[in-house]
Amino acid sequence: MTTRQGSLALLEDEVAQRLLQSPLPARLAYTWTDGTPRVVPIGFHWNGEELVFGTPTDAPKMRALRDGMRVAATIDTGEMPYKVLLIRGTVRTDVVEGVAPEYEAMTMRCLGAEQGAAWLTSLRAMTTDMARVYLTPDWVGIIDFETRFPSAIERAMERAAGAQ
Repeated sequence: MTTRQGSLALLEDEVAQRLLQSPLPARLAYTWTDGTPRVVPIGFHWNGEELVFGTPTDAPKMRALRDGMRVAATIDTGEMPYKVLLIRGTVRTDVVEGVAPEYEAMTMRCLGAEQGAAWLTSLRAMTTDMARVYLTPDWVGIIDFETRFPSAIERAMERAAGAQ
């Protein structure tokens, strides 16, 4: 029996665990100040409970993201069969001096030791502080195109199986 879409227990699924350690960016979706949708690719760190995004304090998204705001994020693979982790939840933000530790961890995971250290050295020379955006999941979905499919495809598969 597969865990129902929407359950936070899906965060423990092998697909989710692999994607939460992926070097690929997440796509963060939120509502801009004028009510229009936005999606941005962004590096992330999974702290075991939240996705954490580090960003410059003057990044445009920081004008729109407010504590308690509802957002969505997806992390996926680039090859078939696609693996997709879908997360919906609320955000909270803060600002830290220097480079956020979660941003450092993401950089090392994504770029490796040598390139990561070089980028962080450059970044420390350019920035005095960094914003953090924490996404606390309240809904999680997985599409793996092996055992879990988009809901419309699953319904079509059920209809086809019932017609036989």
